Amino acid sequence: MESIYYVMCFACHRKCRHCYEDRFRPYVRGELTAVVEQAVRNFPRIVDHFPERMTYLDLNDPRPDGSLKEKTGRIILSGGESLLEPVRHAVTYPVIERLNARYAGKGGVKIVVQTTGDLLTEDIVGDLMDRGVWMVSVAGVDDFHVGLEGEAKQTAFRDELAGLFARLGLKPSLLPSTDARWLEQEGPLYGFFGATPDSWIGKIWPRGRAWDNDLSKATIADNFCNRWSGGLNFLQHGYSGSEVSVEPTGDVFPCCIKTKLPIGNLLEDDLIELLDSLVGEPAYEAISMGHPERMGVAQGWDVETFLQKSKTTTPSGRSYQNLCIGCDKFHAEMLGPVLEAARDRRRANRLVRQGA
Repeated sequence: MESIYYVMCFACHRKCRHCYEDRFRPYVRGELTAVVEQAVRNFPRIVDHFPERMTYLDLNDPRPDGSLKEKTGRIILSGGESLLEPVRHAVTYPVIERLNARYAGKGGVKIVVQTTGDLLTEDIVGDLMDRGVWMVSVAGVDDFHVGLEGEAKQTAFRDELAGLFARLGLKPSLLPSTDARWLEQEGPLYGFFGATPDSWIGKIWPRGRAWDNDLSKATIADNFCNRWSGGLNFLQHGYSGSEVSVEPTGDVFPCCIKTKLPIGNLLEDDLIELLDSLVGEPAYEAISMGHPERMGVAQGWDVETFLQKSKTTTPSGRSYQNLCIGCDKFHAEMLGPVLEAARDRRRANRLVRQGA
């Protein structure tokens, strides 16, 4: 598989107004203990249900004879804030170590640690390098992060961290360039991004606090599904372009935005078996092809119906229309039985294997 976006723990030190997930926030005392314990309890089973090999065939880089090169995929470790003090030692470092052990001698894995960046120190970056992290991705460089409003503050923040990274031997990634060569760069690397107007999330996903604060500027023309971090190609797990998102609960989604219902759970399911159980299901084939407006055609929702269902009103009373809204409604109204049937098939297959 090319990419897994693994949200290891919900705990964060920030409560950003543009965040797509309400559960990414500060927790204190017993609540913090509970979310960290959830992550600690679940990560071994989640990681053990990741693919046996974290590699993929690159459709964009064929050899002269037409055969496809096998390349090493990546697992992006995120939160919340993956470097928050109680999370870092109890979850992030052990997850990195378990991933390295799992894929040793099997093609390897490129581990990306995503962070807001404001907790980074030389000791922490050194710890990550000692554990073989391929890339540190700083995701908080935008006006929505308190203390980083304005280009001057953001430039100073990037410059300070770039100096820290350089001292420890990290090289700048080609990101945010669209040049795919960044995937082939030798690590360790670092990169910066944020929810800026020119980024792929610049229109802001209609989710979480971003929705409550009426921040999404997306229209019906903004197809979040048909792009990276959307559902595009998620079922093609053996080839380039495939990514899924995994929560600390083990729930799996075809996109980072997250569909209304998870497609399964890695506390129970093997990821590849889970994806294969949805191959041929019209709704999920449509998502994988980046055309969510067609996900209901086989069940009586033609494209016109889906576009109508994609209309809503924001909390402030503004008219809003986006394909994610239609996707949410189709999941809520139609896809529960489809997902339950796929789960039953997976359970039956496991029982057959156990009895063999």
